Amino acid sequence: MSAAGRTARWGILLVITVLVIAAAGAYAANAFGRFQESRTAASAARVATGAAVLQKGSVLFRNTAPGQGYGTIGVVPLSDPAGERSLAAAACDRVYGTLQNIVCLRTNRGLVTNFEAAVLGPDWQPARSWALPGIPSRTRISPDGSLVATTVFVSGHAYGNGNFSTETSITAVQGGTVAGNLEDFALLVNGTRITAADRNIWGVTFAPGQRDTFYATAASSGRIWLVKGNIPARTLTAVYDGVECPSISPDGTRVAYKKNTGSALAVHWRVAYLDLASGKETVLSEPRSVDDQIEWLDDRTLLYGLARDGVAGDSDIWQITADPASRSSVFIEHAWSPSVVR
Repeated sequence: MSAAGRTARWGILLVITVLVIAAAGAYAANAFGRFQESRTAASAARVATGAAVLQKGSVLFRNTAPGQGYGTIGVVPLSDPAGERSLAAAACDRVYGTLQNIVCLRTNRGLVTNFEAAVLGPDWQPARSWALPGIPSRTRISPDGSLVATTVFVSGHAYGNGNFSTETSITAVQGGTVAGNLEDFALLVNGTRITAADRNIWGVTFAPGQRDTFYATAASSGRIWLVKGNIPARTLTAVYDGVECPSISPDGTRVAYKKNTGSALAVHWRVAYLDLASGKETVLSEPRSVDDQIEWLDDRTLLYGLARDGVAGDSDIWQITADPASRSSVFIEHAWSPSVVR
């Protein structure tokens, strides 16, 4: 090919590249515009006027009501969870908080999408933030507000996909890694250290009154365990099989979780809890598949999110007591990612 021909060829490729980039930019701009319009429309939920106030005896959540404030942090009092909600300006994919701090995992959409964790103060203003290596999935703050746990998907987008991979870290609110990536901890099963490359850790829950102790899910070679983590020793010790996304009760005696009663190819997660002292497992009556990290409302009532049938992007928070015969009921409509502020 002559020099002139090569020049013409590269010119054509350059024009095509510019057109593709311009088209992608226009599509992203239009999509972002539609998203912004949907967020400024009238809300499908009752929203209180005035600023949201973080106080003891309230519930934080991600507002999923279509319209104004979609995706932002919502707050309702425990005394009236079905009443008007106050909305903070911060938008989050996952939220969790204490009286001292709130952690917000979010997706920053644009021509280049990125992910971050932000710690907010009681006034909803950011205190610090850091980049996340993947799609936000789970988060918790220790009861004293000093440690933040984050789980993100670094490949695969759902726990029902056997190909998913996560990264879970524990970070100090005031800065520093503290524990760092939990895959660097020693995973011990029946006294044997598991060193397989397919180890996966997710869904941290902090033990009340024990700053250096937490529980999480660990998996390797097709097996899944509830593990007890020790931060100074940097160990994860298996204590029970088949536990995913654990959540410890306020009194520290039980761990609630989702339990797969289906198969690897047809996952169905039931709500269950484990008595840590006796090792007795109780599976509750909720018949629907619950893909969430459960939150304890109190020592006998569980909260979890369920997507609304046929309504993309909307969900409700449900409640069920720890009695195996109990039936679930809606706790907060148009909501996700519950966090009880005690």
